[in-house]
Amino acid sequence: MANISIFGLGYVGAVSAAALADNGHRVIGVDVNPTKVEMINAGRSPIIEAGLPELMQKGAEAGRICATVDSYQAVFDTDLSIICVGTPSHANGSLNLSYVQRVCQQIGAALADKSAYHVVIARSTMLPGSTEELVIPILEETSGKQAGRDFGVCFNPEFLREGSSIKDFYDPPFTVIGSDDERAAAVASELYAMLDAPLLTVPLKTAEMVKYACNAFHALKVTFANEIGNICKQQNIDSHQVMDIFCQDTKLNISPYYLKPGFAFGGSCLPKDLRALLYHARQLDQEPPVLQAVLRSNRQQVDKAYQLIRRTRHKRVGVLGFSFKAGTDDLRESPMVELVERLIGKGYQLRVYDRNVSLANLQGANRAYIEKEIPHIASLMCDSVEDVLADCEVVVVGNGAPEFRQVLDQVRPEQIVIDLIRISDETGHLNGHYNGICW
Repeated sequence: MANISIFGLGYVGAVSAAALADNGHRVIGVDVNPTKVEMINAGRSPIIEAGLPELMQKGAEAGRICATVDSYQAVFDTDLSIICVGTPSHANGSLNLSYVQRVCQQIGAALADKSAYHVVIARSTMLPGSTEELVIPILEETSGKQAGRDFGVCFNPEFLREGSSIKDFYDPPFTVIGSDDERAAAVASELYAMLDAPLLTVPLKTAEMVKYACNAFHALKVTFANEIGNICKQQNIDSHQVMDIFCQDTKLNISPYYLKPGFAFGGSCLPKDLRALLYHARQLDQEPPVLQAVLRSNRQQVDKAYQLIRRTRHKRVGVLGFSFKAGTDDLRESPMVELVERLIGKGYQLRVYDRNVSLANLQGANRAYIEKEIPHIASLMCDSVEDVLADCEVVVVGNGAPEFRQVLDQVRPEQIVIDLIRISDETGHLNGHYNGICW
C-alpha cells in the first residue's frame, strides 16, 4: 500500500482520495481551503456525490485518510503526489494553469529537501504538452533535481462523471498512464492494480490528448442527437425511438468503425444522404450547425492531402487506389477523384492505378462514369503498381487494398510516400520520406 498526497480536494481530488483510501492506501489531502481540510478530517465529504460521504467517513475512521494545508509536510510523508487542482478557462478559451503552477512549485520545494524517490502524477485536465512544458520544468527548477532520475512524473487523466464518479472509479473502460519514465509508470500503475480494466501506458502527450478526444466526442454526441431530435420534432417523429434504434447498431454506429483518422469520406451514400438531410432540415426551418459543418470539414481533408503533395515540390505523382474504398470499383463522389482532378488542374504529371478500376473490366454505370465524366483521368491509368512506381517522385496511397501493403518496401530511397489511410506502421526505414495525413 502506498502513502499518497493529493493536491486539490475538489471533485476529482475528493473522489480519488476516498476511493484510494478505501483500497487500503494512506491518503493525505492537501488544499488551501481550511474548511475542506476540516471536513475531511471529520470524516465528511466536501462535495455532494452519491456514495462519497460513506467512503470518506469509512476512510477517516480507519485512519487511512486525513487532510492538511501543509503541502511541504504532505510531500515528505508520502511516496507520491497526485495533482487534482482545477484548470478553469480564461475568457478566450485558454486554460488557467496558475493552480497547477503553484502546486508544482510547492511540491518541487519539498522535493528539494527530500532524498527518497518520489512520483508526481498529474490528473488535472491539461492540453497536450502541458506536463512536459509546464509541470516538469517547474518541478525541476524548484527542486534542483532531474525528472526521470531523481523523481518521476506521469499524467493520469480522469474520466469521472458527476453523479456516478464512484462507480466510474471502480469500473472504468480503461486506465491511462502517460509517461516516458518506466519506473514512474510502474508506481502509478500499482494504484489501479485492483481494477478489472485495461491499463494503457502511453507517451505523455497521448495521455493528455485522450482526455480531450473523449470529451469532444461526448459533446459531439449530445449535439448530434439534439440536431436529429430537432429535425424529428418538426415532423412529429419520436426522436427517442429513432435514436434508440440507432444505438442498437453496434457494428457501425456505436463501434470503432469510422473512428480511424485518415482521408475524406465519399461514395454513393454518405455525401448524398447528408446533403439531402440538410436540404430537408432547411425546408423545416431548422439549422443544424454540426451537420452543416461535416461536408465543409470533409472538403478540408481533401485540401490537406493536396497541400501535403504540394509541399514536396515534386510534380510527378503516382496514385495507388482510386475508388473511395478498397475492394470496390465505385468512383461516385470518390475524394480521390477530386484530389486527382485538382492535381491535374495544377499541372501535375499523374499516373494512377487501381486493380478494381480498369476500363477493360468495368461495366455499367462505373464505366459510363469514367468515359463521360472523367475521360482525362482514364488516359492516366496504369496496369500495375510497378508501372506507377517507375515513373513518379511522389507516391500517394489512396485506399487500403492489400497489394499496397508492400509498397513501402518497393519505393526507391528518393521517392516520397504520402499515405492517406495508414497502410502500415512500419515507416522508419523511409528516413523521413513518409508523411501521413493525420499522423
